[in-house]
Amino acid sequence: DIALCEAQNSLQCFFNLVELGVPFPFDKYGAFIGYKTDHDPLQRGTSAGPKTSQMMFQCLAKEVKARKIKIFDKHEVIGLLTAEKGGRRHVIGAVALDQENLESPYLGFVVFNAVNIIMGTGGPAGIYKSSVYPVSQLGSTGLALEIGAKAHNLTESQFGIGSIKFRWNLSGTYQQVLPRYVSTDQRGGDEREFLNEYFPDMGQLATAVFLKGYQWPFDPRKVLNYGSSLIDILVYQETDINGRRAFLDFTRNPEGSEKKGRFSFDTLDAEARTYLERSEALFGRPIDRLGKMNRPAIDLYLENGIDISKEWLEIAVCAQHNNGGLKGNIWWESNIKHLFPVGEVNGTHGVYRPGGSALNSGQVGGMRAALFAAKRYGQEPPDEQSFLRAAKEQISSKIELASLMIDNEKGDFSNLEKARLEIQERMSAFGAHIRRLEDVKKAVDEAQAQYQEILTGTRVKSELELPFAFKNLDLALTHLMFLEAVQAYLKKGGGSRGSYLVLDKEGIKPCPDLGDEWRFIQKSEKFYVNEHILELWRDDKGGIHTQWVPVNPVPKPGSWFETIWYDFRKDLIIKEE
Repeated sequence: DIALCEAQNSLQCFFNLVELGVPFPFDKYGAFIGYKTDHDPLQRGTSAGPKTSQMMFQCLAKEVKARKIKIFDKHEVIGLLTAEKGGRRHVIGAVALDQENLESPYLGFVVFNAVNIIMGTGGPAGIYKSSVYPVSQLGSTGLALEIGAKAHNLTESQFGIGSIKFRWNLSGTYQQVLPRYVSTDQRGGDEREFLNEYFPDMGQLATAVFLKGYQWPFDPRKVLNYGSSLIDILVYQETDINGRRAFLDFTRNPEGSEKKGRFSFDTLDAEARTYLERSEALFGRPIDRLGKMNRPAIDLYLENGIDISKEWLEIAVCAQHNNGGLKGNIWWESNIKHLFPVGEVNGTHGVYRPGGSALNSGQVGGMRAALFAAKRYGQEPPDEQSFLRAAKEQISSKIELASLMIDNEKGDFSNLEKARLEIQERMSAFGAHIRRLEDVKKAVDEAQAQYQEILTGTRVKSELELPFAFKNLDLALTHLMFLEAVQAYLKKGGGSRGSYLVLDKEGIKPCPDLGDEWRFIQKSEKFYVNEHILELWRDDKGGIHTQWVPVNPVPKPGSWFETIWYDFRKDLIIKEE
């Protein structure tokens, strides 16, 4: 049902962005042009270049300012406030730290009395070590999990090859221009084109690299028969297992070998060769082809101090998108009334997310949430005294926790950094694209212990470190819930799907030359896990609960004009689910 909402409202939201000034390309007849992207054979996506999402933000922010909507900048929300009404939990406000007033007597605490909370905080980027999320974006999913908001599909994320000096996913033309994959030892010596050791010939190797352009996310369905996702496994093996460094080199074509053949456009499969031919790029080095096909892709790295015409890009297999998240209905409302998780924090994307659909989902979700809130929850907030009676105990609890954290003698910022790194290393090792039940069981126990330690044992030297400390608490809870979800899925017999490989000694090998430790369950044969969604939530005592619920079918809406028009005129369309 949510997928139907996203599809039905996508055009309205797209053209809103066009009207606001996002420069999506169109032809001389005015048709907006699409292209092929991840998990999408229909060329349904479009782009304004590598900075599309930034352009969207700039145009939307300009509109917010034009409407004179007040923005509380540099306020870190550390808690959502709730109350029980009519047997249901409602969100009634939020507690935040004003980062410009942390040294005040009230430690920068600010309380918001609100009827509705629209939560557009993005995916939980901060729980991964290897990540292409911007460094500044950490996510705040734990805020909702703490108050009992249900999450679903937390098993489903998206991982792929990205650069790590400047975080960026290396999809599209970065791969289609056929760069050279190189690894070295930690000091930069012992250079090796490591893909050569596993692919049978240069034609299959170069074609797999090309396909990585619009098959960018790691996908276990594309591992066998020397598919494009075998490259992710080989990069991971070089970096995380062999302790080497891996790079993309745009300055030279792949060399191949005497035994497996030298690089030539003639060895490419028809799909790759035709694409490059139609793009007028059957020439030169990878950097020359990239300059022809997508000059902004080069400029993006130049703006961040990296000249890929001269230096290699260091890479890793990174977290890029959370396909699961908080549960919402067709109006994007959580099981916590008046809380609307919108965008990537809302788990609407399913197992295989078509590239770019997150941007559409954020726009549609925002519009749907705003429509419902305006129509049904448009009342004024309660008076201050009534609000404080409902929220005082919760507010005091946060203030007391902050006061307990401040300890000039025991506080050590390096301990905060160490705790965050531990969270990130655990998730990248056991909750990312390579998963094994035995490992995940151990990781869950460690995550539970760390969450309790952060909750009760965090100490900071001064008030200035409070935002970092509270964010650690958020990330610790979030990664615990994610690992619990992965464990529940694997215990149920779930196999490789989406963007992760489930290792099993009884499984098959990705390719003949990889070791037996890489044997994996090819796909989930369990009808149950494919037809159900895993939901989980946390109760007030900290217990974590899971349940499997059937996937909602795509609805068949009534299409008789007179009845729909009647319901619309009588304001019967927008109603609680």
